[in-house]
Amino acid sequence: MMSTVSAYAATSAVDPLTRTTITRRDVGPHDVAFDIHFAGICHSDIHTVRAEWGKVNYPLVPGHEIAGVVTEVGSEVSKFTVGDRVGVGCFVDSCRECEYCRAGEEQYCNNPGMVGTYNGIGRDGQPTQGGYSGAIVVDENYVLRVPDAVSLADAAPLLCAGITTYSPLRHWNAGPGTRVAVIGLGGLGHLAVKLAVALGADVTVLSQSLKKMEDGLRLGASEYHATSDRDTFKKLRGSFDLILNTVSANLDLGAYLGLLKLDGTLVELGMPEHPMEVPAPALIFGRRRLSGSLIGGIAETQEMLDFCAEHGVTPEIEVIEPEYINEAYDRVVASDVRYRFVIDTASLR
Repeated sequence: MMSTVSAYAATSAVDPLTRTTITRRDVGPHDVAFDIHFAGICHSDIHTVRAEWGKVNYPLVPGHEIAGVVTEVGSEVSKFTVGDRVGVGCFVDSCRECEYCRAGEEQYCNNPGMVGTYNGIGRDGQPTQGGYSGAIVVDENYVLRVPDAVSLADAAPLLCAGITTYSPLRHWNAGPGTRVAVIGLGGLGHLAVKLAVALGADVTVLSQSLKKMEDGLRLGASEYHATSDRDTFKKLRGSFDLILNTVSANLDLGAYLGLLKLDGTLVELGMPEHPMEVPAPALIFGRRRLSGSLIGGIAETQEMLDFCAEHGVTPEIEVIEPEYINEAYDRVVASDVRYRFVIDTASLR
């Protein structure tokens, strides 16, 4: 029998999120049901709610950084039991048949694509609803195990911000002997710094100003530079093996590509509002690469959680009540959070 749970939903692109109730599907043979204890607020939630990234299925419950405790499992479930600490990230299904799904890169599913944790359409034909709610039901193949060493509140942001930065660091072999630059010290950027340092890389933060310099150095960066100072680009030219761009602003890509060493890579993690202008000489003279990266597959996300547990990597969070979500949205847009809001969903259970 379907269950009814409390949630916070958007009803339009301009109205505030309000408390409501939604239904969750019956627990099928391969499903895991769990009570949600914490849900992170990602800037993607805001872009989606405000229809800045395309069509939205209103009413919409956002949230794809979800952590909680299992309450029921289906008859065929083999990976989880009642009482397990679990999480769900940015997607809750994929085709499971295409070459990317079979390779464990479900986020790149092309048949026709992964099913988003919210604003997607599930196999039952119903819109998916996210983590700003009291409970959720997800196929076991898309559920992650939260290690005992990571609190549920800390686990939530790792399921998007953590894997979004961990995946490119691993793919481009960040580690001892490599120099990594992180553009922006926000929800993504602060975890990029922590993870790159834990992997053994030498890390530099590139930020518009120096106002977060103390934080950046505390998080493990060896250098912190203001990009508003044009001398920064002269001083650091040809310095980095890898640059992670965690901001969604349109940057002077020629200047930033010039910071790469021979064969260096600049990876886009944010999606700017306008098309990016890429000067060809900045790529050609230095055999540099401009790439992108999208979250991570299920196996790699579990690897990331286990890595964070082993190395003590946790996000810097501000825990809020659900009633504060709309104010939190305004503060995220204003870059007034250090560094991730996490909703305590106890009042929704």
